[in-house]
Amino acid sequence: MKAIILSGGKGTRLRPLTYTGAKQLVPVANKPILWYGIESIVAAGISEIGIIISPETGGEVQTKTGNGDRFGANITYIPQDKPLGLAHAVKVAQPFLGDSPFVMYLGDNLVQSELDLFIDKFKAQHLDALTLLCEVENPSAFGVARVDANGKVLELIEKPQNPPSNLALVGVYLFSPKIHQAIANIQPSPRGELEITDAIQYLIDQQEAVASHRLTGWWLDTGKKDDLLAANQIILDTCLESTHEGTIDDQSKISGRVHVGQNSQITNSMIRGPVTIGKNCKIQNCFIGPYSSIADNTTLIDIDIEHSVVLQGATLEGISSRIVDSLIGERAHLKVAPQRPKALRFMIGDDSQIELT
Repeated sequence: MKAIILSGGKGTRLRPLTYTGAKQLVPVANKPILWYGIESIVAAGISEIGIIISPETGGEVQTKTGNGDRFGANITYIPQDKPLGLAHAVKVAQPFLGDSPFVMYLGDNLVQSELDLFIDKFKAQHLDALTLLCEVENPSAFGVARVDANGKVLELIEKPQNPPSNLALVGVYLFSPKIHQAIANIQPSPRGELEITDAIQYLIDQQEAVASHRLTGWWLDTGKKDDLLAANQIILDTCLESTHEGTIDDQSKISGRVHVGQNSQITNSMIRGPVTIGKNCKIQNCFIGPYSSIADNTTLIDIDIEHSVVLQGATLEGISSRIVDSLIGERAHLKVAPQRPKALRFMIGDDSQIELT
């Protein structure tokens, strides 16, 4: 069995961060979102992984993720020149997939699930498609499945006005090679894309074996800032281990689960976990509260921050107000201007969101 991970798309909901980088590489708990999917697939025993990349961000994905050695995998990068739909991504990956059954995993999703149980069900029932479903409060915002009492999929509807159920398609699928024939027999949707839901519906209409598996853990689509912060909180709650590899002076106080990376210096600061701090960071005269992730090579001086994600190389200094619920991009510099009279001075990118209180 093989796997493909979709790592294209423009990430418009995370702009301005994604003007200069791939949304799948935005870190959660200081690890790129994409890597969680790779690790889950490898843990399920699959080592042949194809990653679908776009022309805009594919080079960055390839450079940062590498050939798969660090994960115990063999990664092949598959260009998708235009974002023409999930089924189109499978179509361009067909030479890599051959006649193998495969997992398809959306690279900006985080799923609390043992993927091997999903695979075992697929194999045991000799299925042609298996979709992972999750109960949601707003099903009209997702692709939705109508299933019978045994979990057999009867119908898939993309973002229905009147949802037949509250079971959303999570973004993890298993397919037999029959999906390629299904994709060859569908037409682009009104938005000009080959929809994977249409391909699965084709299999259903052809009386092929299509079933579902209901997710009992959490599922997070990290496409928006608040979703990414929620994912950061859950990962820190469930996965963080306390390790102090940097230097912490006697005036600093550490409580709860806190990771401090190599060569980071903590001076006269209070850190209340769960918090993760990367390598080569300088933290001075700060309070860092729960559910904060501070990436490598950042500098925080005289800062009070919590429930926030600070990306690599950022500098924050001298801000008198507490920073909360924030996502701060790579190499950003946030400081107080010394000029008088007192005023606010900004340089703000497209699609930024700023709240002043």
